[in-house]
Amino acid sequence: VFDVRSLPNPYYIDGLREQTGRDEDVRRYLAAQPEAGEMLADIETFIRRRLPKLQQESRSYVTIAIGCTGGQHRSVYIAEQLGKQLAEEYQTLVFHRQLSQ
Repeated sequence: VFDVRSLPNPYYIDGLREQTGRDEDVRRYLAAQPEAGEMLADIETFIRRRLPKLQQESRSYVTIAIGCTGGQHRSVYIAEQLGKQLAEEYQTLVFHRQLSQ
């Protein structure tokens, strides 16, 4: 479980409150925040260092949770980006508990 509440919150930006981390405006906003890129890189590095050992131990799946207040902007953005990056090498499924899929 990774807590991304330390990232700037698009909820407080006019025009972004009603959007989600899947929307282009929110993605652009968060992609422009250096700390969002740093956190994404940190999480990806952490996961990639541990996945090979889990594969060796025949683990059939790994659950990675990303959380923030509200579950609409920051966690959605980070989960979507992480899912895309890991999908280059692993089978991934990204699910957002707070959003209608």
